[in-house]
Amino acid sequence: MANYFDGLLNKVFGNASKLGVSHKENFALTSERIQEVNEWLDESEGEDLLNRLYNNYYFKKNQINERPQVHLFSTKYANGFAITFEDPLTPESFNNVFHAFSARILDMGYKQVSLDRKIEEKVGKVLEVEKFYFKPPLQMPEEGQLISQLFGNVALEKVITDNQPSYLKLLATVYSDRLYQDAWPFDDFMDRLFKK
Repeated sequence: MANYFDGLLNKVFGNASKLGVSHKENFALTSERIQEVNEWLDESEGEDLLNRLYNNYYFKKNQINERPQVHLFSTKYANGFAITFEDPLTPESFNNVFHAFSARILDMGYKQVSLDRKIEEKVGKVLEVEKFYFKPPLQMPEEGQLISQLFGNVALEKVITDNQPSYLKLLATVYSDRLYQDAWPFDDFMDRLFKK
C-alpha cells in the first residue's frame, strides 16, 4: 500500500529525492557593514584592489588575461562583466568589492530596488546568490524632453558555490523605449564604478 501512495505522490509532485532545496529572502545591509566597506575603500588595500580590477577590465578588452580574471559581456542592449574569485581576492575582499560596487552605483544617482539572497541546491551543489537591483531615479521630464536612463538598469550579483566564493557579476541593461534618452557609455560607468 505504501508503494501505491509513494507512486501517486511521485506522479503528482515528482520524485522528492530529486528535488533540491530553494530559499529566497530579502535583506538589508547594516550601518556597521556599510561603515566597514567605506573604511576598507579608504585604505590602500581597497583602493589597490579596485585599481587592479579596473586595469584587468581594460586588459581583457585587449585580449590580455590577468588575475583575477575579468569576463566581458557586450551587446546592443546590455553590457557587463564578471570577476572570477581567484588570487589576490580573499573571501573578505570579495565581499567588500561587492558592497563597494553597490555603494558606488548609489553614488551615481541610482535607486536600490532590491537586495535579496537566494539559496538553492543544484546537481549536488549549493548555490547562494546575493543580488542588488538598481534603477535610475524616476523623474518627470520637461515638455518635449526624453527621460534620462543613466546607464540603464543595473543588476549586481555575488555567487557562492558550496560556501566558496565563485564570481561577481554586473549587468547594465538599457531601455530601448523611445521615451528615454540613449544610455550613457558603459566605459563611463566603469570609470565611475572604480574611481572615487
